[in-house]
Order: sequence, then C-alpha cells, then structure tokens
Amino acid sequence: MPKIDNIEETPNPNAVKFILKEPVTNGTPRSFQSAGEAVADPLGKSLFDVGDIASVFYMDRMITVEKDDMADWDELLPRLAVPIRAAAAAPGGAAVAAAAAGAAAGQIGGPLGALMNDDPRLIRINEILDERIRPALAGDGGWLEVVGLAENTLTIKYQGACGSCPSSISGTLMAIEGMLKQEIDPELEVVAL
Repeated sequence: MPKIDNIEETPNPNAVKFILKEPVTNGTPRSFQSAGEAVADPLGKSLFDVGDIASVFYMDRMITVEKDDMADWDELLPRLAVPIRAAAAAPGGAAVAAAAAGAAAGQIGGPLGALMNDDPRLIRINEILDERIRPALAGDGGWLEVVGLAENTLTIKYQGACGSCPSSISGTLMAIEGMLKQEIDPELEVVAL
C-alpha cells in the first residue's frame, strides 16, 4: 500500500512536496543541500541516490525535494516515490533513523537551536516565527531555521522549497524583518544564509 498521500507543487518550480500518510520525523526538521551531507541519513541518502536532486528537506509528514534545473519532474517523480515508500514502510520508519542521525550529528534546528543563546529576544522571535511564519512556509514545502542572533542581526536559513525560491530571499525576508522590527526591536536586521 503506498504511503504517499499527495504530491503538491510549491512556489519554487524546482521543488515538490510529498505529503505522507505517516510521519518520517516527530517535529525534527532534516535538511540536506548535497548528497555528502545526507550520507548518514538513510532517507536523505536514498533520495539523492535517485540522481538529479539539489536538496532534500523533511519533517513530520512532509518531504520536499528540489531537483536540478535540467531534470524533468515527469521522469523524476516516479523514481522518487520508490525510496519514499521504502522509508515509510521500513521497520521503525524513517523517524527512528532520522532521530538517530540528528542526535549523532548534534543538529538542533528551529526554536531549540535558538534557545542555546541567552538573548531573551530569541524566545519571542521564535514564538512569532512559530505562530505566523513557519506554518505558511511548511504549507509551501519549506521551513525556516534561526541560526543565531548577534547584537541586532538575526541570521536565518531557509530550508526545503524555500531554500532557493526567489520570493523567500526577497519578499518573505522583508516581511519577516518588518514584523520583527515592529514587535521585537526596530533596529533588528534579518539576514538569510
């Protein structure tokens, strides 16, 4: 029985979002920009092994795959379905493998990573991002990780479909900065990696 519930287009023409019937992680985002980064992650590695893949992002019941510019979705989608179904059907699922890989790599993303800084503004920043920004980005197959806050510069990293989407780098970034300036600190600058 297939574990893929739906395949959705994203605002990024090079990325699609697979909606699954069961989770592959329990709230922990996993993002890979190359096959080398995904070598210790069974699901990420198997998706890059398909070929023509630029990035992989997954969390909960969503997997976003970004293709190389020259690849064709009609040829790529059936090939991607094979490792996705295999990962979801594996004993313990991909969630167990992803949790183990994340713990081994020491990766902490999103709000948890930001809490490692003692600046009290980060808690409120992540609350705002969790309430207003991250759900919209997840709806488009993406995510946003807070990398750090140094003085008045908040550094973020887009993941999934948002990682290379032109609207993330311009419009979305400006909207996030405007919102945070209004509610947190008028001197705050938001920079995307």
